[in-house]
Amino acid sequence: MNDAAAALEEYLHHVAVERGLAANTVAAYRHDLAAWLDHLGDCGCRWQAGGIDELRSHLDGLHGAGLGARSIRRHLSAVRGWYRYLVHEGVVASDPTERIEAPRVGRTLPKVLTVEEMGRLLDQPAVARPHGLRDRALLEVLYGSGLRVSELVGLREEAVSWEGGFIHTRGKGGKGRLVPASAPALDWLERYRDEARPRLLKGRTTPVLFVTARGRGLSRQWVGRLVARYARAAGIARPISPHTLRHSFASHLLEGGADLRLVQQMLGHADISTTQIYTHLTRGHLRQLVERCHPRGR
Repeated sequence: MNDAAAALEEYLHHVAVERGLAANTVAAYRHDLAAWLDHLGDCGCRWQAGGIDELRSHLDGLHGAGLGARSIRRHLSAVRGWYRYLVHEGVVASDPTERIEAPRVGRTLPKVLTVEEMGRLLDQPAVARPHGLRDRALLEVLYGSGLRVSELVGLREEAVSWEGGFIHTRGKGGKGRLVPASAPALDWLERYRDEARPRLLKGRTTPVLFVTARGRGLSRQWVGRLVARYARAAGIARPISPHTLRHSFASHLLEGGADLRLVQQMLGHADISTTQIYTHLTRGHLRQLVERCHPRGR
Protein backbone atom coordinates (compact mmCIF):
# COMPACT_ATOMS: atom_id res chain seq x y z
CA MET A 1 0.00 0.00 0.00
CA ASN A 2 2.15 2.83 -1.30
CA ASP A 3 -0.67 5.09 -2.46
CA ALA A 4 -2.41 7.06 0.30
CA ALA A 5 -5.77 7.21 -1.50
CA ALA A 6 -5.79 3.45 -2.10
CA ALA A 7 -4.80 2.76 1.51
CA LEU A 8 -7.57 5.02 2.77
CA GLU A 9 -10.20 3.33 0.60
CA GLU A 10 -9.06 -0.09 1.79
CA TYR A 11 -9.35 1.00 5.42
CA LEU A 12 -12.80 2.53 4.91
CA HIS A 13 -13.93 -0.70 3.26
CA HIS A 14 -12.59 -2.58 6.29
CA VAL A 15 -14.52 -0.49 8.84
CA ALA A 16 -17.69 -0.59 6.74
CA VAL A 17 -17.73 -4.31 5.97
CA GLU A 18 -15.80 -6.05 8.72
CA ARG A 19 -16.65 -3.73 11.60
CA GLY A 20 -20.14 -2.89 10.33
CA LEU A 21 -19.90 0.86 10.90
CA ALA A 22 -22.79 3.00 9.66
CA ALA A 23 -22.48 4.92 6.39
CA ASN A 24 -22.52 8.28 8.20
CA THR A 25 -19.66 7.16 10.46
CA VAL A 26 -17.62 5.96 7.49
CA ALA A 27 -18.21 9.30 5.76
CA ALA A 28 -16.97 11.14 8.88
CA TYR A 29 -13.85 8.93 8.93
CA ARG A 30 -13.23 9.73 5.28
CA HIS A 31 -13.50 13.48 5.93
CA ASP A 32 -11.23 13.44 8.99
CA LEU A 33 -8.58 11.17 7.51
CA ALA A 34 -8.51 13.15 4.26
CA ALA A 35 -7.80 16.26 6.35
CA TRP A 36 -4.94 14.43 8.10
CA LEU A 37 -3.43 13.29 4.80
CA ASP A 38 -3.73 16.83 3.41
CA HIS A 39 -1.87 18.12 6.47
CA LEU A 40 0.94 15.61 5.92
CA GLY A 41 1.16 16.72 2.31
CA ASP A 42 1.36 20.38 3.35
CA CYS A 43 4.19 19.45 5.75
CA GLY A 44 6.07 17.71 2.95
CA CYS A 45 5.86 14.44 4.86
CA ARG A 46 5.24 11.02 3.33
CA TRP A 47 1.89 9.68 4.53
CA GLN A 48 3.48 6.56 6.08
CA ALA A 49 6.00 8.70 7.98
CA GLY A 50 3.63 10.98 9.90
CA GLY A 51 4.70 11.22 13.53
CA ILE A 52 3.68 12.79 16.81
CA ASP A 53 4.99 16.25 15.88
CA GLU A 54 2.91 16.35 12.71
CA LEU A 55 -0.11 15.06 14.60
CA ARG A 56 0.19 17.71 17.31
CA SER A 57 0.55 20.36 14.62
CA HIS A 58 -2.59 19.04 12.90
CA LEU A 59 -4.64 19.07 16.10
CA ASP A 60 -3.39 22.58 16.95
CA GLY A 61 -4.48 23.68 13.49
CA LEU A 62 -7.96 22.27 14.02
CA HIS A 63 -8.20 24.13 17.32
CA GLY A 64 -7.00 27.34 15.66
CA ALA A 65 -9.67 26.92 12.99
CA GLY A 66 -12.32 27.07 15.71
CA LEU A 67 -13.13 23.39 16.18
CA GLY A 68 -14.26 22.45 19.67
CA ALA A 69 -12.97 19.68 21.88
CA ARG A 70 -15.65 17.23 20.75
CA SER A 71 -14.79 17.66 17.05
CA ILE A 72 -11.07 17.37 17.74
CA ARG A 73 -11.67 14.18 19.72
CA ARG A 74 -13.53 12.79 16.71
CA HIS A 75 -10.64 13.65 14.41
CA LEU A 76 -8.16 12.03 16.77
CA SER A 77 -10.33 8.93 17.10
CA ALA A 78 -10.40 8.54 13.31
CA VAL A 79 -6.63 8.90 13.04
CA ARG A 80 -6.10 6.52 15.97
CA GLY A 81 -8.22 3.80 14.35
CA TRP A 82 -6.39 4.31 11.06
CA TYR A 83 -2.95 3.82 12.63
CA ARG A 84 -4.01 0.78 14.62
CA TYR A 85 -5.08 -0.74 11.32
CA LEU A 86 -1.85 0.28 9.57
CA VAL A 87 0.30 -1.17 12.37
CA HIS A 88 -1.68 -4.42 12.30
CA GLU A 89 -1.22 -4.64 8.52
CA GLY A 90 2.51 -3.96 8.83
CA VAL A 91 2.31 -0.76 6.78
CA VAL A 92 3.83 1.41 9.53
CA ALA A 93 5.97 0.40 12.51
CA SER A 94 4.51 2.69 15.19
CA ASP A 95 1.35 4.55 16.13
CA PRO A 96 1.89 8.30 16.74
CA THR A 97 -1.47 8.59 18.49
CA GLU A 98 -0.37 6.46 21.45
CA ARG A 99 1.23 9.44 23.19
CA ILE A 100 -1.53 11.93 22.36
CA GLU A 101 -4.27 12.56 24.91
CA ALA A 102 -7.65 13.61 23.57
CA PRO A 103 -9.00 16.96 24.82
CA ARG A 104 -11.57 16.58 27.57
CA VAL A 105 -15.19 17.29 26.76
CA GLY A 106 -17.67 18.41 29.34
CA ARG A 107 -20.86 16.42 29.08
CA THR A 108 -23.78 18.62 28.13
CA LEU A 109 -27.33 17.78 29.05
CA PRO A 110 -29.57 17.03 26.07
CA LYS A 111 -32.24 19.60 25.28
CA VAL A 112 -35.80 18.38 25.78
CA LEU A 113 -39.29 19.76 25.35
CA THR A 114 -41.83 19.91 28.14
CA VAL A 115 -44.94 17.75 27.77
CA GLU A 116 -46.94 20.91 27.06
CA GLU A 117 -44.48 22.09 24.37
CA MET A 118 -44.51 18.63 22.84
CA GLY A 119 -48.30 18.75 22.64
CA ARG A 120 -48.21 22.12 20.86
CA LEU A 121 -45.63 20.86 18.39
CA LEU A 122 -47.64 17.74 17.54
CA ASP A 123 -50.76 19.83 16.91
CA GLN A 124 -49.15 22.04 14.23
CA PRO A 125 -49.56 19.96 11.02
CA ALA A 126 -52.76 20.55 9.05
CA VAL A 127 -53.94 16.94 9.01
CA ALA A 128 -56.76 17.62 6.52
CA ARG A 129 -54.09 17.61 3.80
CA PRO A 130 -51.98 14.58 2.80
CA HIS A 131 -48.65 16.20 3.63
CA GLY A 132 -50.00 17.43 6.97
CA LEU A 133 -51.21 13.95 7.88
CA ARG A 134 -47.79 12.60 6.93
CA ASP A 135 -46.07 15.24 9.07
CA ARG A 136 -48.28 14.49 12.08
CA ALA A 137 -47.52 10.77 11.78
CA LEU A 138 -43.82 11.52 11.37
CA LEU A 139 -43.67 13.70 14.50
CA GLU A 140 -45.71 11.18 16.51
CA VAL A 141 -43.32 8.36 15.54
CA LEU A 142 -40.22 10.39 16.44
CA TYR A 143 -41.65 11.25 19.85
CA GLY A 144 -43.62 8.03 20.46
CA SER A 145 -40.79 5.60 19.68
CA GLY A 146 -37.57 7.56 20.13
CA LEU A 147 -36.25 6.71 16.67
CA ARG A 148 -33.18 8.44 15.30
CA VAL A 149 -33.97 10.53 12.24
CA SER A 150 -31.79 8.22 10.10
CA GLU A 151 -33.92 5.29 11.30
CA LEU A 152 -37.13 7.16 10.55
CA VAL A 153 -36.29 8.05 6.93
CA GLY A 154 -35.25 4.45 6.22
CA LEU A 155 -38.41 2.98 7.74
CA ARG A 156 -40.39 0.56 5.59
CA GLU A 157 -44.05 -0.37 5.89
CA GLU A 158 -43.26 -4.00 6.68
CA ALA A 159 -41.12 -2.86 9.62
CA VAL A 160 -44.26 -1.86 11.54
CA SER A 161 -46.05 -4.55 13.55
CA TRP A 162 -49.51 -3.01 13.57
CA GLU A 163 -51.10 -5.58 15.88
CA GLY A 164 -48.12 -5.94 18.20
CA GLY A 165 -47.44 -2.21 18.36
CA PHE A 166 -43.74 -2.51 17.56
CA ILE A 167 -41.40 -0.98 15.01
CA HIS A 168 -38.40 -2.95 13.78
CA THR A 169 -35.50 -0.66 12.99
CA ARG A 170 -31.79 -0.78 12.35
CA GLY A 171 -29.65 1.67 14.27
CA LYS A 172 -25.94 2.46 14.40
CA GLY A 173 -23.75 -0.25 12.96
CA GLY A 174 -26.77 -1.92 11.37
CA LYS A 175 -27.91 -3.35 14.70
CA GLY A 176 -31.59 -4.27 14.66
CA ARG A 177 -33.98 -3.71 17.55
CA LEU A 178 -37.70 -3.78 18.27
CA VAL A 179 -39.11 -0.51 19.57
CA PRO A 180 -42.60 -0.23 21.05
CA ALA A 181 -44.51 2.70 19.58
CA SER A 182 -47.10 4.72 21.47
CA ALA A 183 -50.77 4.12 20.66
CA PRO A 184 -51.22 7.65 19.19
CA ALA A 185 -48.15 7.14 17.01
CA LEU A 186 -49.56 3.90 15.61
CA ASP A 187 -52.99 5.47 15.08
CA TRP A 188 -51.59 8.42 13.14
CA LEU A 189 -49.21 6.17 11.25
CA GLU A 190 -52.08 3.95 10.17
CA ARG A 191 -54.12 6.96 9.03
CA TYR A 192 -51.15 8.22 7.04
CA ARG A 193 -50.60 4.80 5.45
CA ASP A 194 -54.24 4.39 4.44
CA GLU A 195 -55.28 7.95 3.56
CA ALA A 196 -52.29 10.15 2.73
CA ARG A 197 -49.51 7.92 1.42
CA PRO A 198 -51.45 6.68 -1.65
CA ARG A 199 -52.33 10.28 -2.55
CA LEU A 200 -48.69 11.34 -2.27
CA LEU A 201 -47.44 8.39 -4.33
CA LYS A 202 -50.03 8.85 -7.12
CA GLY A 203 -49.56 5.27 -8.32
CA ARG A 204 -45.79 5.24 -7.89
CA THR A 205 -44.07 2.65 -5.72
CA THR A 206 -41.27 2.89 -3.18
CA PRO A 207 -40.30 0.64 -0.28
CA VAL A 208 -39.90 3.49 2.21
CA LEU A 209 -42.85 4.41 4.40
CA PHE A 210 -42.55 8.22 4.54
CA VAL A 211 -42.54 9.96 1.15
CA THR A 212 -42.56 13.44 -0.34
CA ALA A 213 -45.23 14.86 -2.63
CA ARG A 214 -43.09 13.55 -5.52
CA GLY A 215 -43.22 10.03 -4.17
CA ARG A 216 -39.61 9.96 -2.99
CA GLY A 217 -38.12 9.09 0.37
CA LEU A 218 -37.26 11.83 2.86
CA SER A 219 -33.76 12.97 3.76
CA ARG A 220 -32.47 13.64 7.27
CA GLN A 221 -31.97 17.30 6.39
CA TRP A 222 -35.54 17.56 5.07
CA VAL A 223 -36.96 16.19 8.32
CA GLY A 224 -34.72 18.54 10.31
CA ARG A 225 -36.10 21.57 8.50
CA LEU A 226 -39.65 20.27 8.95
CA VAL A 227 -39.28 19.87 12.72
CA ALA A 228 -37.68 23.31 13.07
CA ARG A 229 -40.51 24.93 11.08
CA TYR A 230 -43.24 23.35 13.18
CA ALA A 231 -41.39 24.26 16.37
CA ARG A 232 -41.37 27.93 15.35
CA ALA A 233 -45.07 27.71 14.51
CA ALA A 234 -45.68 26.26 17.98
CA GLY A 235 -44.01 29.29 19.57
CA ILE A 236 -40.88 27.42 20.66
CA ALA A 237 -38.09 29.94 20.29
CA ARG A 238 -35.03 27.77 20.99
CA PRO A 239 -33.52 25.56 18.25
CA ILE A 240 -35.30 22.21 17.93
CA SER A 241 -34.15 19.20 15.90
CA PRO A 242 -35.50 15.67 15.36
CA HIS A 243 -33.06 14.49 18.03
CA THR A 244 -34.81 16.79 20.51
CA LEU A 245 -37.90 14.59 20.13
CA ARG A 246 -35.78 11.50 20.83
CA HIS A 247 -34.36 13.17 23.94
CA SER A 248 -37.87 14.14 25.04
CA PHE A 249 -39.08 10.56 24.52
CA ALA A 250 -36.38 9.24 26.88
CA SER A 251 -36.72 12.00 29.47
CA HIS A 252 -40.52 11.77 29.66
CA LEU A 253 -40.34 7.98 30.03
CA LEU A 254 -37.96 8.27 32.98
CA GLU A 255 -40.09 11.00 34.54
CA GLY A 256 -43.02 8.59 34.33
CA GLY A 257 -41.09 5.91 36.21
CA ALA A 258 -39.71 3.78 33.36
CA ASP A 259 -36.78 1.48 34.12
CA LEU A 260 -33.43 2.83 32.91
CA ARG A 261 -32.42 -0.50 31.34
CA LEU A 262 -35.61 -0.65 29.31
CA VAL A 263 -35.10 2.91 28.06
CA GLN A 264 -31.55 1.93 27.10
CA GLN A 265 -32.90 -0.96 25.00
CA MET A 266 -35.52 1.22 23.33
CA LEU A 267 -32.96 3.88 22.41
CA GLY A 268 -30.46 1.29 21.18
CA HIS A 269 -27.64 2.53 23.40
CA ALA A 270 -24.75 0.07 23.64
CA ASP A 271 -23.60 1.57 26.96
CA ILE A 272 -26.02 2.43 29.75
CA SER A 273 -23.87 5.44 30.70
CA THR A 274 -25.16 7.09 27.52
CA THR A 275 -28.73 6.64 28.76
CA GLN A 276 -27.91 7.74 32.32
CA ILE A 277 -27.48 11.33 31.20
CA TYR A 278 -31.28 11.55 31.02
CA THR A 279 -31.53 10.83 34.75
CA HIS A 280 -30.05 14.29 35.39
CA LEU A 281 -33.01 15.80 33.60
CA THR A 282 -35.52 14.06 35.85
CA ARG A 283 -34.13 15.28 39.16
CA GLY A 284 -36.20 18.46 39.07
CA HIS A 285 -39.28 16.33 38.47
CA LEU A 286 -38.42 14.13 41.47
CA ARG A 287 -37.87 17.19 43.68
CA GLN A 288 -41.31 18.51 42.70
CA LEU A 289 -42.78 15.08 43.47
CA VAL A 290 -41.32 15.09 47.00
CA GLU A 291 -42.45 18.64 47.62
CA ARG A 292 -45.98 17.84 46.44
CA CYS A 293 -46.47 14.40 48.00
CA HIS A 294 -44.29 14.13 51.11
CA PRO A 295 -45.80 15.41 54.41
CA ARG A 296 -42.61 17.41 55.04
CA GLY A 297 -42.28 18.49 51.45
CA ARG A 298 -44.37 21.62 51.59
